[in-house]
Amino acid sequence: MKKRKRQVKHVLAAYEESFAIEKKNSREAHIESLRAESLAGYRVKTIKSGPILEVEAYPYWKIPQGSRKKKGDESSKAQKNLNDKNTKKHVTRLINANFRNYDDIWLTYTYQEGKMPADFEQAKKDMTNLIRRMKNWLKKREQYKDFELKYIYVTEHTRDGSKVRAHHHIVTNFPDRDIAEELWNCGGRTQSRRLQSDDFGFEGMARYITKEKGSKTMKRYTPSRNLKQPTVTVADTKLTRRRAEKIAKEEISAQELFEKWHKDYQFKDMEVKFSDFVSGAYLYVRMKRFDSPIKRRLNRGGDKDGEEAPH
Repeated sequence: MKKRKRQVKHVLAAYEESFAIEKKNSREAHIESLRAESLAGYRVKTIKSGPILEVEAYPYWKIPQGSRKKKGDESSKAQKNLNDKNTKKHVTRLINANFRNYDDIWLTYTYQEGKMPADFEQAKKDMTNLIRRMKNWLKKREQYKDFELKYIYVTEHTRDGSKVRAHHHIVTNFPDRDIAEELWNCGGRTQSRRLQSDDFGFEGMARYITKEKGSKTMKRYTPSRNLKQPTVTVADTKLTRRRAEKIAKEEISAQELFEKWHKDYQFKDMEVKFSDFVSGAYLYVRMKRFDSPIKRRLNRGGDKDGEEAPH
């Protein structure tokens, strides 16, 4: 008996970058690409980050595909934009997966004149020392002896000639908001607030703290090692070519379909994008889990070795 030949699936590595056309008035020009003979099917990637669920559906083909090659400065700029976009997505997902609405906090730390860090490394060291002071404060209190701190912070440092500016944003489960402000010892202003989510979790805040500021600014994020990663699943048989075509052409209700697949989630929005260089469509859906009672806990998971994971 002959063994069935396994079909090779050709998927673009940077599939999201290849599908950039989303204007409704351009859809008609791309409808035929949904029926291209080279199109083999759709891969469905599901990402769960706390209460937020994202679905990315994108094509795979029977033969290799190649998107338009960018040259020189255009290629470098495109890669930087892609890296920035991926950073924002990753930070958003980490925050959504690990921090609690109304319980956990977001703080901004600035510097007073005379205490401005000379370079990015010194600014980063100031935050490392702050985290150490937070952990020491927790260890000295009986009610927090088993508390394991979670955090993700963004350090921003700008040098423009002789002028230097720096500040930090941190999202953390540290249990005392006032103490979190007092532990900062570099002067300047300290602003704190409770986390408040919207339909997309903490995406707005995450985008704000990771926003790029230009070539003279260094900005990096640092998560604690105990942060839970988003849950990612991939399926190649969940969405047929025909159904993907009907969604892209708005012949069937995407909301009904995705809420049927994910019964505990509410549909929030969807993007449909096309490409001038490859066939098919890219579908991006965002959903939010229906509200349920939140059980408050002090112990949130473990940063047992006290180390950080720099990025």
